[in-house]
Amino acid sequence: MLVIPAIDLKDGQCVRLRQGRMEDDTVFSSDPVAMAERWIKAGARRLHIVDLNGAFTGQPVNASVIHEIAQTYPDIPIQVGGGIRDEDTIQTYLDVGVNYVIIGTKAVQSPHFIADICREFPGHIIVGLDAREGKLATEGWSKLSRHSAIEMAQQFEQDGVEAIVFTDISRDGMLQGLNIDSTVTLARSIKIPVIAAGGITTIDDIRALCEVAEQDIMGVITGRAIYEGTLDFTQAQKLADGFVM
Repeated sequence: MLVIPAIDLKDGQCVRLRQGRMEDDTVFSSDPVAMAERWIKAGARRLHIVDLNGAFTGQPVNASVIHEIAQTYPDIPIQVGGGIRDEDTIQTYLDVGVNYVIIGTKAVQSPHFIADICREFPGHIIVGLDAREGKLATEGWSKLSRHSAIEMAQQFEQDGVEAIVFTDISRDGMLQGLNIDSTVTLARSIKIPVIAAGGITTIDDIRALCEVAEQDIMGVITGRAIYEGTLDFTQAQKLADGFVM
């Protein structure tokens, strides 16, 4: 199981939000490229980068920073989300070395878009499903959809997405632990891999997730915990690598 460090970008800086609220942010670095290097040296084998401004505006805002990270570290797979709403944006990211694009709001609002881009960019599309009390949220988590995470995940699996990033918004950035039950429930409903997110706090959360990783949970994204030091990233990845049921 991969432990994937999150690099969330707001106004060119590396920040973390609480429950997706742009006004409730903590700046951890003004040099996101150096932050990427930090996690790679600590053992990261994939990076999760989010253009927070892009998620709210619906178009890339921090793309130049993302391009620089991808070009500086071409051997590390990078998945990018935030403001990706059209084919041109996807193509631009893939052209500079991003491996996977994460579609969130557009996937929920225009599900047919996912089928189209899976055909156009096979092997590169991940869908991000962000849920609050079982319902999906869109537009930087500012609006709730009537759709459930499970029904949408099943549809996107048929469309050909590579994986689902599943976030429990109520836990995100709060250091309250991952919602393992809802993550496992989603993973059991589909056959494609799930990447868990939202609430990872300590090594115990990693251990608990490792115990259910056989449900096709391929990875977990961690942000605030590794920035504030409640989770040692290198220790977490070593645990995930060596875990035996």
